[in-house]
Amino acid sequence: MKKIILSIDGMTCSACSNGLEKYLNKQNGIIEANVNLVMANATIIYDENILEKNKIDEYVKQAGFKSLGEFKEINIQNKNKKEKTKFIIFTFLAIILMYISMGHMINLPIVNFLNMKNNPINYTICLFLFAVVFIIYGYDILKNGYKNLIHKTPNMDTLVGIGVLSSFLYSIYSMIMILNGNLEYIHNLYFESTAIVIYFIKLGRYLDGISTDKTKEAIQKLVKMTPNQATIKVDGKEKQVTLDEIHKGNIVISKPGEKIAVDGEILVGTAHFDESFITGESKPSNKVKGDKVIAGSINYDGYIEYKAERIGKESTISEIVRLVVEASNTKAPIAKIADTVSGYFVPTVILIAILTFIIYLIMGYEFSSSLVRFVTILVVACPCSLGLATPLAIVVSEGLCASNGILVKKSEILENAQKVDTIVFDKTGTLTYGTLKISEIKNYSNIETNKLLQIIGSIESKSTHPIGKAFELYLEENNIKKLEVSEFENLSGFGVVGKVNNEEYILGNLKILKKYDIDNIYGKDEEELTKMGNSIIYVANANKILALIGVNDIVRENAVKVIEELNKRKIETIMLTGDNKETAEKIAKKIGISKVISNVLPSEKAKMIKELKEKNKYVMMCGDGINDSPALASADIGVSVNSGTDIAMDSSDVILTKNDLISILKLIKISKKTIRNIKQNLFWAFFYNCLMIPIAIGILTPFGISINPMLASLAMVFSSITVILNAIRLKNIKKLD
Repeated sequence: MKKIILSIDGMTCSACSNGLEKYLNKQNGIIEANVNLVMANATIIYDENILEKNKIDEYVKQAGFKSLGEFKEINIQNKNKKEKTKFIIFTFLAIILMYISMGHMINLPIVNFLNMKNNPINYTICLFLFAVVFIIYGYDILKNGYKNLIHKTPNMDTLVGIGVLSSFLYSIYSMIMILNGNLEYIHNLYFESTAIVIYFIKLGRYLDGISTDKTKEAIQKLVKMTPNQATIKVDGKEKQVTLDEIHKGNIVISKPGEKIAVDGEILVGTAHFDESFITGESKPSNKVKGDKVIAGSINYDGYIEYKAERIGKESTISEIVRLVVEASNTKAPIAKIADTVSGYFVPTVILIAILTFIIYLIMGYEFSSSLVRFVTILVVACPCSLGLATPLAIVVSEGLCASNGILVKKSEILENAQKVDTIVFDKTGTLTYGTLKISEIKNYSNIETNKLLQIIGSIESKSTHPIGKAFELYLEENNIKKLEVSEFENLSGFGVVGKVNNEEYILGNLKILKKYDIDNIYGKDEEELTKMGNSIIYVANANKILALIGVNDIVRENAVKVIEELNKRKIETIMLTGDNKETAEKIAKKIGISKVISNVLPSEKAKMIKELKEKNKYVMMCGDGINDSPALASADIGVSVNSGTDIAMDSSDVILTKNDLISILKLIKISKKTIRNIKQNLFWAFFYNCLMIPIAIGILTPFGISINPMLASLAMVFSSITVILNAIRLKNIKKLD
């Protein structure tokens, strides 16, 4: 077996990617093919003893697309402004068309020149011209429908194509009859249906296209996370170089505030590093000689020299990019209900129409009468309402989600969220806030607690250490003004010292107490805070300890409520984190999660998700960091909080814009309502059509019951209206919590 990833040109929508994927999977020698519309590529596993790459390129061409060779880099195409302008123009044309064709039904004033009763020929030609313009606009839909039909993989485009062309061709026949003086055919025109169905399909495509490049943009941002330049040591001197000039074994220098240029090992120095984009851990990591550093991480407070080990495509960031791309490519395709039904419905209707046409000819009926029967069957079974059934419900549901702080990037999610039986949560930034906050205060002084925190916050605001940000955040959240600080001193590795109102305060870790010969008489309190997963800040004056303050990453609001509700619904919850086991299990116990998987790397997170899916679990992954990106892409549904990084949000299918985990419960409920609504829509879409197919064939003619294309179209219109009204009902979903 051999694996190849090809860049594909010519895909414009999910119908394209799905059609190509189905076609490739049918070919001899191809073991598995997964087509990714967003990345514009196809991952193909094939038997090299049967196939060569040139033959695969030929298969792609046969399917109507073009292979650009092996996938090497991510190319982003900016949205075409001409396409946006074109859509606006056709929106305007659609409104005019609807006014001309239906305005008389609600007594709107119509220009006499285009009045259906007074000038039927002008009216007919006008509608015909509109329909032709829209058919040209929707040529890609018709083309895709045709391609999928000849490849025996009919989909939504096939349905829409048959319905549109059936209505259009019969309308042309009616137009010819009108031009010949048979004005009663004015009621048999379906040009407006042809145009409006195409418009709505294009509307959906346009909205989908807006977010097409988001994932690629996010991955490019990830690649740019490393600095453009770095400092290396050559013959004892510092030299500025670009990343491309760094080779394995070079000694690279990093100073406070700088980003690490390449993966390597510290040779000289010590410093705290922000590696949250990789580990998910909000606390800074203290690294010394012999420890590894990761490209893109931020050096907070120390001078180090490190040896370059992994550069270019070998770096941790590049590996994550590869994992995200591959995980995205191996997502299982989601079969649309309408596509599945159409696989049987469309061929059956066509066969019935053809057989009826032939039988009527054999029975001695005129060609025109037989043709009317043929068209009547196609019109009565026209899948226009079927084409609206799913997208209308999805559009309404997406609006409902948006109003509840849930950004759904793929319409399939609203169909599939209700299937979720396992939800995997990242800890830091997802179940917790991801930023250090004051969680506990042990005040042993005579100073009022808020006043003491004001003093501490004022001094810590002078520090660059991440823990100091927790105190600064406290002052901001409580609108507390900072006090004037004098004689501030930053003691690297110990803490800080400063004076407020001429009183000296010492803040730091346990080592700072030893430095100032201050006895630690609060060992039990210290142990208690440590067991709760806190980092301890000692507050003292020259003589004694004034307070112990625990700083921690605290649990998100509603996290306990959400986990409790998910457990009630028999949905398994799992914590998957890069944090240490002790901290992870404490948070999990507090929240109510029984299963914890800790100390995992980004690649291992994705592996865990795949293992769950192999057990036939339908998995939702909820995370926020870059380290979660491969797992988010691997899951059936990836959910990220809005406070997360760009790469996490763009690797996910859903973004919780309100940073509230309650939104997960809302999403599942909306999904259940949506799928029920879609099934109802599909029923109504078929009910009237299928009910009248026997009548259209002429089975009830001996009983005096028959139907013509005009009456057939009424059933079609009625089913469409029913579908529209039913979909709008979704807006009435009120209580989602």
